[in-house]
Amino acid sequence: MKKTLLILAGLATGVSSFAAETITVGASPVPHAEMLKFVQPELAKQGYTLKVIEFSDYITPNLALSQKQIDANFFQHQPYLDQYNKDHKTDLVSLVRVHLEPMGVYANADSEAKFIKTKKAVDVAPKSKIGVPNDPTNEGRAVNILQANGILKLKAGIAYPTKRDIIANPYNVQIVELDPAMLPRSLAGKQLDLALINSNYALSANLKPTRDAVILESKNSPFTNIIAVRPDELNQPKMKALAKAMTSPEMKKFIEQKYNGAIVPSF
Repeated sequence: MKKTLLILAGLATGVSSFAAETITVGASPVPHAEMLKFVQPELAKQGYTLKVIEFSDYITPNLALSQKQIDANFFQHQPYLDQYNKDHKTDLVSLVRVHLEPMGVYANADSEAKFIKTKKAVDVAPKSKIGVPNDPTNEGRAVNILQANGILKLKAGIAYPTKRDIIANPYNVQIVELDPAMLPRSLAGKQLDLALINSNYALSANLKPTRDAVILESKNSPFTNIIAVRPDELNQPKMKALAKAMTSPEMKKFIEQKYNGAIVPSF
């Protein structure tokens, strides 16, 4: 009887007797956390509190997810997740494809690396120091961009080539492997002539890919960013709600208006 009275009292005052369910997502600050924060109000209407935890590296978010410290993460593409699962014997899966962040080649304005854009290739100053991400998938992505623009040539048939797979280096460039977060800083500090930078780190460093990149990765790239979850969470209602919110028409409009081509919707 007392329990019934408490429920009725809650209804009479307009207070729900059920707490909102929390979805905790680890994300890179830009653009991932910004995109997640955009859908917080919509998820709140559905009874979900979206908590966003920001990470500044590419290792901790998957570690936190596999250890159940967070419910999902949003910072990586499928090839990176596949490699992480292989290296760490985990089984994290993709919940949904959200967007592409075209990798760009950025030049230090004070360096001797001067680009001449042509229809076939981009000429680079001899002995330029070129920074690339030091994780296997993104380094492979970076050196493939350099090959596509005639700066070097790689061994054929390697999924994720590194600088050790270079077989021709006509400009005698030096490939410098660095933590992705360090690339903008090293470019600004003039330790590098050029750097291949993921768009999230470029945007965090106030670089606009469509304006500042001397080369921008093709929109046909397979490196679409995903939301990753544990397999047992894949079909949970809260995850379905998150996936729907992150691929809504409103999200597409938000991406197109806020990032102006630097981020491309993949849905």
